[in-house]
Amino acid sequence: MKFTKMEGLGNDYVYVYGAPKDPEKLSVKLSDRHFGIGGDGLVLISLSDVADFKMRIFNADGSEAKMCGNGVRCVGKYVYDKGYTKKTEISVETLSGIKYLKMSVRDGKVDTVSVDMGKVVVGEEESLDVVGGVKLIPVDVGNPHAVIFVDDADKADVDTVGPLIEKNPRFPGGVNVEFVSVTGKNKLRMRVWERGSGITMACGTGTCASVAAAIAKGYCDEAADVDVTLDGGVLTIRKDGDRVTMTGPARTVFEGEIEC
Repeated sequence: MKFTKMEGLGNDYVYVYGAPKDPEKLSVKLSDRHFGIGGDGLVLISLSDVADFKMRIFNADGSEAKMCGNGVRCVGKYVYDKGYTKKTEISVETLSGIKYLKMSVRDGKVDTVSVDMGKVVVGEEESLDVVGGVKLIPVDVGNPHAVIFVDDADKADVDTVGPLIEKNPRFPGGVNVEFVSVTGKNKLRMRVWERGSGITMACGTGTCASVAAAIAKGYCDEAADVDVTLDGGVLTIRKDGDRVTMTGPARTVFEGEIEC
């Protein structure tokens, strides 16, 4: 099977054009960083009946995710760079709806991608009885998030608190957990525990959720560019009304073939 390894701010996946059998098992195998290719999961790309292309994404544990912001940016780069489309504005079908991409091209290759991530819904802040009590803001960006504001995200116990919240009965289907600190005017620092994958270097939907929650708390401005620093780099998010747009890089790491 031919594959392409791609990453968006270190959020790395194995990309395959087509529909291989047993994608859940395949994702577990390919994601293994010792016995496989290595990555946060598997992304399958195909044509769509309702959009230009379709994306399916499977986490490293084999579970299927509804959406991945970093992943969908890489899908845009994949289909353009490989000649599946000549358009720099495309639509991509996902389990959380159709996403609209605008691609910036440099020297014939996609460099950065802006994604209309659609509607974001911010819930009321609530307390959860884990590790002595945690305050979080539930946010829906087509997939579920729990945003926690902390004094210093770099010192947050992501690997301890993250899995406890992910699998808490409050979130029957699991949840992505963001640990966020305010670092300046419309600037945030975020670390993430992703549902089904654990700690990752970046999470596009989580970044959108964090900015939406920060605006709800009065930490950031509506309709302004907010720079969010992740372990893998910086994403720029703009929330205008109930819709949010994400802009960031997409990069091809390497390509190859693997026996399945």
